Amino acid sequence: MGKFIVIEGLDGAGKSTQIKLLSDYFRNEGIKTKFIHFPRINAAGVYGDLIAKFLRGEFGPIDAVHPQLVALIFALDRFDYAKTIRGWLKKNHTVLADRYVLSNIAFQCAKLKFDAEKDYLADWIFNYEFEHNKIPKPDVSIYLDVPFSFTQKSLTDTRAGDERAYLKGKTDIHEDNISFQKQVQLEYASILKKFDVLTRLDCSGIDGKMLPTQIIHSNIIQLLQKKN
Repeated sequence: MGKFIVIEGLDGAGKSTQIKLLSDYFRNEGIKTKFIHFPRINAAGVYGDLIAKFLRGEFGPIDAVHPQLVALIFALDRFDYAKTIRGWLKKNHTVLADRYVLSNIAFQCAKLKFDAEKDYLADWIFNYEFEHNKIPKPDVSIYLDVPFSFTQKSLTDTRAGDERAYLKGKTDIHEDNISFQKQVQLEYASILKKFDVLTRLDCSGIDGKMLPTQIIHSNIIQLLQKKN
Protein backbone atom coordinates (compact mmCIF):
# COMPACT_ATOMS: atom_id res chain seq x y z
CA MET A 1 0.00 0.00 0.00
CA GLY A 2 1.12 3.53 -0.73
CA LYS A 3 1.25 6.37 1.75
CA PHE A 4 -1.54 8.90 2.16
CA ILE A 5 -0.29 12.41 3.09
CA VAL A 6 -2.55 15.39 3.75
CA ILE A 7 -1.51 19.04 3.95
CA GLU A 8 -3.87 21.21 6.01
CA GLY A 9 -4.00 24.95 6.61
CA LEU A 10 -5.80 28.22 6.16
CA ASP A 11 -6.70 29.66 2.79
CA GLY A 12 -3.60 31.31 1.37
CA ALA A 13 -1.21 29.35 3.62
CA GLY A 14 0.91 28.03 0.75
CA LYS A 15 -0.44 24.48 0.72
CA SER A 16 -0.50 24.20 -3.07
CA THR A 17 3.10 25.36 -3.33
CA GLN A 18 4.28 22.82 -0.78
CA ILE A 19 2.34 19.99 -2.40
CA LYS A 20 3.91 20.84 -5.77
CA LEU A 21 7.38 20.69 -4.16
CA LEU A 22 6.49 17.39 -2.48
CA SER A 23 5.25 15.94 -5.78
CA ASP A 24 8.50 16.91 -7.48
CA TYR A 25 10.53 15.47 -4.60
CA PHE A 26 8.76 12.11 -4.68
CA ARG A 27 9.03 11.83 -8.45
CA ASN A 28 12.77 12.55 -8.25
CA GLU A 29 12.98 9.75 -5.69
CA GLY A 30 11.21 7.38 -8.08
CA ILE A 31 8.05 7.28 -5.97
CA LYS A 32 4.75 7.18 -7.85
CA THR A 33 2.47 10.02 -6.75
CA LYS A 34 -1.11 11.14 -7.17
CA PHE A 35 -2.67 14.43 -6.09
CA ILE A 36 -6.19 15.47 -5.11
CA HIS A 37 -7.50 18.83 -3.93
CA PHE A 38 -10.55 18.95 -1.68
CA PRO A 39 -13.15 20.22 -2.21
CA ARG A 40 -13.28 19.25 -5.89
CA ILE A 41 -14.92 22.52 -6.88
CA ASN A 42 -13.55 22.61 -10.43
CA ALA A 43 -14.38 18.97 -11.21
CA ALA A 44 -17.56 17.64 -12.75
CA GLY A 45 -19.95 16.29 -10.13
CA VAL A 46 -22.93 17.27 -8.04
CA TYR A 47 -21.05 17.87 -4.78
CA GLY A 48 -18.33 20.06 -6.26
CA ASP A 49 -21.01 22.08 -8.00
CA LEU A 50 -22.96 22.58 -4.76
CA ILE A 51 -19.80 23.58 -2.87
CA ALA A 52 -18.84 26.06 -5.60
CA LYS A 53 -22.30 27.63 -5.41
CA PHE A 54 -22.01 27.90 -1.64
CA LEU A 55 -18.56 29.48 -1.80
CA ARG A 56 -19.76 31.97 -4.42
CA GLY A 57 -22.47 33.02 -1.98
CA GLU A 58 -25.37 31.75 -4.06
CA PHE A 59 -27.00 30.23 -0.95
CA GLY A 60 -26.47 33.42 1.04
CA PRO A 61 -23.72 34.80 3.29
CA ILE A 62 -21.34 32.64 5.31
CA ASP A 63 -23.80 32.17 8.20
CA ALA A 64 -26.91 31.56 6.07
CA VAL A 65 -26.59 27.75 6.00
CA HIS A 66 -26.06 25.72 9.17
CA PRO A 67 -22.45 24.44 9.21
CA GLN A 68 -23.55 20.85 9.79
CA LEU A 69 -25.32 20.88 6.42
CA VAL A 70 -22.30 22.48 4.76
CA ALA A 71 -20.05 19.86 6.42
CA LEU A 72 -22.25 17.12 4.99
CA ILE A 73 -21.77 18.33 1.40
CA PHE A 74 -18.00 18.61 1.83
CA ALA A 75 -17.95 15.12 3.38
CA LEU A 76 -19.96 13.62 0.51
CA ASP A 77 -17.49 15.11 -1.96
CA ARG A 78 -14.75 13.07 -0.26
CA PHE A 79 -16.93 9.97 -0.01
CA ASP A 80 -17.60 10.21 -3.74
CA TYR A 81 -13.84 10.08 -4.43
CA ALA A 82 -12.80 7.56 -1.77
CA LYS A 83 -12.78 4.61 -4.17
CA THR A 84 -10.29 6.40 -6.43
CA ILE A 85 -7.97 7.11 -3.49
CA ARG A 86 -8.13 3.48 -2.36
CA GLY A 87 -7.24 2.39 -5.88
CA TRP A 88 -4.19 4.65 -5.97
CA LEU A 89 -3.01 3.40 -2.59
CA LYS A 90 -3.43 -0.25 -3.62
CA LYS A 91 -1.24 0.48 -6.64
CA ASN A 92 1.44 1.75 -4.24
CA HIS A 93 1.10 5.41 -5.13
CA THR A 94 1.89 8.08 -2.57
CA VAL A 95 -1.28 10.15 -2.44
CA LEU A 96 -1.02 13.87 -1.64
CA ALA A 97 -4.19 15.70 -0.63
CA ASP A 98 -4.69 19.43 -0.28
CA ARG A 99 -7.09 19.39 2.68
CA TYR A 100 -9.19 16.53 4.01
CA VAL A 101 -11.52 15.82 6.95
CA LEU A 102 -9.82 18.06 9.51
CA SER A 103 -10.33 21.11 7.32
CA ASN A 104 -14.04 20.35 7.33
CA ILE A 105 -13.95 20.43 11.13
CA ALA A 106 -11.89 23.63 11.31
CA PHE A 107 -13.91 25.62 8.79
CA GLN A 108 -17.36 24.55 9.94
CA CYS A 109 -16.72 24.79 13.70
CA ALA A 110 -15.32 28.29 13.13
CA LYS A 111 -18.87 29.38 12.30
CA LEU A 112 -20.23 28.39 15.72
CA LYS A 113 -20.14 30.43 18.94
CA PHE A 114 -20.25 27.98 21.82
CA ASP A 115 -17.73 25.30 22.81
CA ALA A 116 -20.38 22.63 23.34
CA GLU A 117 -21.75 22.96 19.82
CA LYS A 118 -18.22 23.10 18.39
CA ASP A 119 -17.32 19.86 20.21
CA TYR A 120 -20.50 18.18 19.00
CA LEU A 121 -19.92 19.15 15.37
CA ALA A 122 -16.22 18.23 15.44
CA ASP A 123 -17.01 14.75 16.74
CA TRP A 124 -19.92 14.37 14.32
CA ILE A 125 -17.79 15.23 11.27
CA PHE A 126 -14.90 13.01 12.37
CA ASN A 127 -17.13 10.00 13.05
CA TYR A 128 -19.35 10.54 10.00
CA GLU A 129 -16.45 10.72 7.56
CA PHE A 130 -14.14 8.06 9.00
CA GLU A 131 -16.52 5.65 10.78
CA HIS A 132 -19.78 5.93 8.83
CA ASN A 133 -18.46 6.67 5.34
CA LYS A 134 -15.22 4.79 6.04
CA ILE A 135 -13.11 6.93 3.76
CA PRO A 136 -9.35 6.23 3.75
CA LYS A 137 -7.48 7.53 6.80
CA PRO A 138 -4.30 9.52 6.11
CA ASP A 139 -0.97 8.13 7.27
CA VAL A 140 0.19 11.68 8.00
CA SER A 141 -1.73 14.97 8.27
CA ILE A 142 0.42 18.11 8.47
CA TYR A 143 -0.93 21.50 9.48
CA LEU A 144 1.03 24.42 8.04
CA ASP A 145 0.84 26.91 10.90
CA VAL A 146 1.75 30.14 9.12
CA PRO A 147 1.89 33.70 10.51
CA PHE A 148 -1.59 35.14 10.20
CA SER A 149 -0.16 38.26 8.55
CA PHE A 150 1.02 36.03 5.68
CA THR A 151 -2.45 34.55 5.25
CA GLN A 152 -4.03 37.98 5.38
CA LYS A 153 -1.69 39.32 2.69
CA SER A 154 -2.25 36.24 0.49
CA LEU A 155 -6.00 36.68 0.65
CA THR A 156 -5.98 40.42 0.02
CA ASP A 157 -3.63 40.14 -2.96
CA THR A 158 -5.26 39.46 -6.34
CA ARG A 159 -5.58 35.70 -6.85
CA ALA A 160 -6.04 34.19 -10.29
CA GLY A 161 -5.52 31.00 -12.29
CA ASP A 162 -7.54 28.01 -13.42
CA GLU A 163 -8.13 26.92 -9.82
CA ARG A 164 -10.23 30.10 -9.38
CA ALA A 165 -12.59 29.20 -12.23
CA TYR A 166 -15.29 28.04 -9.79
CA LEU A 167 -15.81 31.66 -8.68
CA LYS A 168 -17.02 32.83 -12.10
CA GLY A 169 -15.81 36.34 -11.36
CA LYS A 170 -17.18 36.42 -7.80
CA THR A 171 -15.33 36.20 -4.47
CA ASP A 172 -15.07 33.19 -2.16
CA ILE A 173 -17.12 33.83 0.99
CA HIS A 174 -14.61 31.85 3.09
CA GLU A 175 -11.55 33.64 1.72
CA ASP A 176 -13.18 37.06 1.70
CA ASN A 177 -13.76 37.11 5.46
CA ILE A 178 -10.46 37.72 7.29
CA SER A 179 -12.03 37.53 10.76
CA PHE A 180 -13.48 34.15 9.80
CA GLN A 181 -10.02 32.94 8.75
CA LYS A 182 -8.74 33.95 12.20
CA GLN A 183 -11.43 31.79 13.78
CA VAL A 184 -10.42 28.90 11.52
CA GLN A 185 -6.85 29.27 12.79
CA LEU A 186 -8.16 28.97 16.36
CA GLU A 187 -10.13 25.85 15.41
CA TYR A 188 -7.01 24.20 13.99
CA ALA A 189 -5.36 24.88 17.38
CA SER A 190 -8.32 23.11 19.03
CA ILE A 191 -8.03 20.17 16.65
CA LEU A 192 -4.38 19.73 17.59
CA LYS A 193 -5.49 19.28 21.21
CA LYS A 194 -8.64 17.26 20.53
CA PHE A 195 -7.54 14.74 17.88
CA ASP A 196 -4.21 12.93 17.94
CA VAL A 197 -4.03 12.76 14.15
CA LEU A 198 -2.61 16.14 13.17
CA THR A 199 1.01 17.29 13.26
CA ARG A 200 1.73 21.02 13.46
CA LEU A 201 4.55 22.43 11.38
CA ASP A 202 5.63 25.89 12.53
CA CYS A 203 6.20 28.01 9.44
CA SER A 204 7.40 31.09 11.34
CA GLY A 205 10.99 32.19 11.78
CA ILE A 206 12.41 33.57 15.01
CA ASP A 207 11.36 37.02 13.78
CA GLY A 208 7.74 35.87 13.56
CA LYS A 209 7.71 36.18 9.78
CA MET A 210 7.05 33.44 7.22
CA LEU A 211 9.94 31.06 6.63
CA PRO A 212 11.27 30.73 3.05
CA THR A 213 9.38 28.24 0.91
CA GLN A 214 12.34 25.87 0.51
CA ILE A 215 12.98 25.74 4.26
CA ILE A 216 9.36 24.82 4.91
CA HIS A 217 9.67 22.13 2.23
CA SER A 218 12.82 20.74 3.88
CA ASN A 219 11.06 20.71 7.25
CA ILE A 220 8.15 18.76 5.75
CA ILE A 221 10.55 16.18 4.32
CA GLN A 222 12.26 15.81 7.72
CA LEU A 223 8.91 15.39 9.40
CA LEU A 224 7.83 12.71 6.91
CA GLN A 225 11.11 10.85 7.36
CA LYS A 226 10.53 10.77 11.12
CA LYS A 227 7.01 9.41 10.57
CA ASN A 228 8.29 6.46 8.48
